[in-house]
Amino acid sequence: MNAQNQSPYYFIPHPSRHPITASIGLLCMMASLASWINGEKLAPLGVFVGLAWLLFVLWHWFGDAIAESEGGQYGKRVDKSYRWSMSWFIFSEVMFFCAFFGALFYTREFALTLLGSLDSKLVWPDFAAVWPNVGPANLVSHFKPMQPWPVPTINTALLLSSGATLTVAHHALQHDERKKTIVWLAATILLGVIFLFMQGFEYFHAYNELNLKLTSGAYGSTFFLLTGFHGFHVTLGALMLTVVLVRVIRGHFKPDHHFAFEGAAWYWHFVDVVWLGLYVVVYWL
Repeated sequence: MNAQNQSPYYFIPHPSRHPITASIGLLCMMASLASWINGEKLAPLGVFVGLAWLLFVLWHWFGDAIAESEGGQYGKRVDKSYRWSMSWFIFSEVMFFCAFFGALFYTREFALTLLGSLDSKLVWPDFAAVWPNVGPANLVSHFKPMQPWPVPTINTALLLSSGATLTVAHHALQHDERKKTIVWLAATILLGVIFLFMQGFEYFHAYNELNLKLTSGAYGSTFFLLTGFHGFHVTLGALMLTVVLVRVIRGHFKPDHHFAFEGAAWYWHFVDVVWLGLYVVVYWL
């Protein structure tokens, strides 16, 4: 019998110190961040101390969860709760990006049209309702918009390829082909890392050659918020897949018991889909 069949019908975890210790790290980090914004000299140190403490807690917290899972303590009900939790987490991330896509849509379809209307011409006669825009008062320095070729298109190919390699790795794990799983999962992580390096090159190009910055009006702010937060999610996804890869190498997971792999795969595919929308809306339209 495998660990899934030996596990209890319902698992009740022991009292844990992790929630309160993680809250302490979050409190330290966010309070220091607020002080940093207000010019406190020692605040950056507090932010990094809080972040380091939070990462330390999460390391042990996830380690305990892995030990419980590998010890056969998680049954079907716990597995289902993890699936629902991951589903709602991804849904919250969808709403997060919807807010930024909504801001971009409102700026282009409503605010820009309003500023270019006949009534606004009395105040800003030289304003042209075209996208991208430097604003009605010309307070933004001139910049060039980012083009879809070559870096964004290459990055699209990288992410789509990573989704394919991850699917191959998942099918290999389902057939208990561990070496094949390791190879294709490592390829997925490598493609994600290359994507991040390419995005860093894109930002360098934007700042130094296009004069495109976060302060470049509504276009610059929405561009860097959307692409920057997506890059942050790619980083998180790559870290999740790296942990899964280490676990596969150590012999964790079975063909019918590997939700950690599935949850990370869900997240990675979500990141892929968000990039496709971002690629069309930000770079082409």
